[in-house]
Amino acid sequence: MAFYTYILRCADSSFYTGQTDNLEQRIAQHQSGYFTGYTYKRRPIELVWSEIFSTRVEALEAERQIKGWSKAKKQALIDGNWGLLSELARNRSDER
Repeated sequence: MAFYTYILRCADSSFYTGQTDNLEQRIAQHQSGYFTGYTYKRRPIELVWSEIFSTRVEALEAERQIKGWSKAKKQALIDGNWGLLSELARNRSDER
């Protein structure tokens, strides 16, 4: 079974990070308003990044790590800008 960590861009340009074992279904649930949490009033949402993991523990660890990142660091991950991502990781005080 595969597990995914994902980032959504919400209508207000904020990011939401989550994890699931069924990415297509989870995106549809966020889009439909099935969840009444963070994304509910921020629809429509757009999937902007995802990564596949072999265990739920790995996906949860990635979710927790990314949730602690600044918006700039998340955007660097989405863009695949590994240089900026590395720089932001080194300069944690600069990323806010």
